[in-house]
Order: sequence, then structure tokens, then C-alpha cells
Amino acid sequence: MIDGPTVVFVLSSLAKCAAVVGALLTFVAYSVVAERRFSAWIQDRIGPNRVGLPLGGIRIGELKIPELRICGLGQPLADGLKFLLKEEYTPDHVNKFYFTLAPMLAMVPAVLTVAVVPFGSTLDLRPVAEWLSQWFYWSAETIQAFNIKAVIADLDVGVLFVFAIVSISVYGIVIAGWSSNSKFPFLGSIRSSAQMISYELSMGLAVVPVFLVIGNLNLSQIVQYQIDHGWLALPIAGFWHSSDPLQSFLLWLPLGLAFVIFLIAAFAETNRLPFDLPECETELVGGYHTEYSAMKFALFFLGEYAAMIVTSCIMVTLFFGGWSLPFGWFANLPMPEGMPLLGGMAVPWWFGFVHIGVFIAKMAAFIFFFIWVRWTLPRFRYDQLMSLGWKFFIPLGLANVLLTAGLVAVFVLK
Repeated sequence: MIDGPTVVFVLSSLAKCAAVVGALLTFVAYSVVAERRFSAWIQDRIGPNRVGLPLGGIRIGELKIPELRICGLGQPLADGLKFLLKEEYTPDHVNKFYFTLAPMLAMVPAVLTVAVVPFGSTLDLRPVAEWLSQWFYWSAETIQAFNIKAVIADLDVGVLFVFAIVSISVYGIVIAGWSSNSKFPFLGSIRSSAQMISYELSMGLAVVPVFLVIGNLNLSQIVQYQIDHGWLALPIAGFWHSSDPLQSFLLWLPLGLAFVIFLIAAFAETNRLPFDLPECETELVGGYHTEYSAMKFALFFLGEYAAMIVTSCIMVTLFFGGWSLPFGWFANLPMPEGMPLLGGMAVPWWFGFVHIGVFIAKMAAFIFFFIWVRWTLPRFRYDQLMSLGWKFFIPLGLANVLLTAGLVAVFVLK
């Protein structure tokens, strides 16, 4: 039976999907601009600062509208239009079906992964619904349904879903290299598959200590644990309300190491410098996307930045408290009688939007770090890349799991 709460749930889910995908694509576009501007600043250049609103030179009678350049923030529109208008050339020697399919497989996993990321606490729109109910005559159950979770799919196995989807992102790259029927793309795809297999193991081992301490795979519950006990990668953020600071410090030592392993593996999983061996221009021309042009090339390009953004969201959720603020800030704000609790905290209804802003700010900090590392460190040799993964990070990750399990057992039996 379709009732009011069901309709609200369906419409709110569709609205969240549209908002999250739209925000993701916007962040992808402006991450490219941020990287170009930041790299220009490092190299003492100017970077893109000219493209603005296309109103310059328009006359209305005697009035001439000046060009609004707005610091080059219109650059993504110009780049997107360029990719749409460029000739899409498909070589005769490629396998055309898989050649066309590969860019889609490279972009879709990043978009799917963001579905389980909690980007805020709750969006309590019940006051708005109560105001609108004087015209729409909504029932109390329908109004109650406007207390909306700020996550598209709140899965109990959210982390497993993330790793399952991330593991198939390599198929787009492998298929692109194989279907190109060319030497350099094929070598790039082989490199990518070996690299992702190697560092996916390290990334998986890095999150096991998180599960051992928290005992939950639900990303929203992981955030809630950090609200109650402090951020996993920043133990000082939890000492303010810890009953046993020594226990907290000893547990956060392996958790901090897990974050470092996860962070370095994230660079390899997203093919970012210093681990961009699959598309190494000095050796492989352009790697797996050498034969691509126009929008097919753009999908690979956008897929890389989307993966970087989603990985940043996962790190914020797992290790930096998600949408929460440190030290219990705003945990006990005065509120009128009947004001709802958000994430266990007494805050006004509009504070859910502040939580979204906090989450975006943390994510932007990680994106800045990705960009900074790319334009600071040189590229590894391929043998160094593989040795680092198999001989160092995998054994270190296993040792960290054993250390965390031992500490958890000691504290449980204590």
C-alpha cells in the first residue's frame, strides 16, 4: 500500500540521489580547476583565471555589459564544452564494443560508492512539513517521515559494499587497454591491474583494526562511535570524555597506523602520483587511455577525480569522525522543548546542514592533500611500487591487525 510516509521516502531518496550525484560531479569539475591553479602557484605560473560568465561585449542600447571572469571559475564549463565538441575518433584496429564500454566502467564505480557514505547526521525538515501541512493536510506519520537520514543507503555492510564496488573499477582500465589492441595501452592496463590488486590488500588490512575496535560495518555507526569516543586518527579529540585515557591512547596507536596505510594505499588505488604508473607519460605515452579522445577520454579523466573524491569521503568517515566536530563541540547546545536530537546530540534542526558543511570541509582538505602530493613528489619506479606494496605494507598491515586484536582482547578481559 502506498501511503504518505512511503511517498516521502521515495521522493526524498530520489532527491538525495540527484543532490549527491550533482554535488559529486560539481566537485569533480572544480577539483580539476583547483589542481590547475594550485600547480600553477607551485610552479610560479598564473593558471586558468580568465574564463567567466559569457556576457562580455553584450550591448543593451548604450550599455555594454562587462565580462565577469570570476577568477576562472567558469573553466569547467569551457572544458566540458570542448570535450563535447571535439571529434570522437575511434581507430579501426580496436574492439569497438569494449572500447566504448570501458570509459563507462571507469566512471560508474565511483558514483555507486558514494551511495553509502553518510554526508551528514539527519535533515530534520519536520518544521517545514508542519508549516506546509496547513495546505496539504498531511498526517502525523507523513510529517514524521520528513526526518531524513543524510545518506542514500544506510547499509549494515556499508564498508564491504565500498570495497566490492572499488574492486571492479579496475575492469574499466583493463578492458580499455585490451580493447585498444595497442602496445602501450595494454602495458598500462596490466600495470593497473597488478597495482590495484597489490594495494587493495593493504587497504583492506588497514580497515580491519577499525572493525575490531568498533565492531560494526555500518558507516553511520562508525561515525557515531567517533562522536562518542573521539576520532580514530586523532586520539586527542576523544580524551576530553574518555574514562581511561591510557586505554584510548594504546588503541589509537594501531588505528593511526591503519590510517597511514589506508592513505598511501588510496594514492595507489586512485592512480595518483607518485603511483600513476598505469598512465606514465614518460614510458607509456598515456597508458590505458592513449587511443581515446573527446568524451571517452573525459570519462576516464572524470573517473579518476571522482575516485579521489569518494576515497577522501571514505577516509573522513572511517578515521576523522565523518560529519562530526572534535572535542564534543556543539554537543550540548541549549534547545527549546521538543527539539529533536541529531546523532545523539542536542542541536537545532538546521544543524544538519552545518554537519554537511563540516563533512565537505574535511573532504576538501583531503583533496588539497592529494593535489599537494602530486605536485611535490616524484613518480616511483614500477619495481619500487610493487616492492613497497608486497614487502612492506602488507606485512605491516598484518602486524597491525594482530596488535589491535591483542589490545582489544586485553581490554575486554580486563
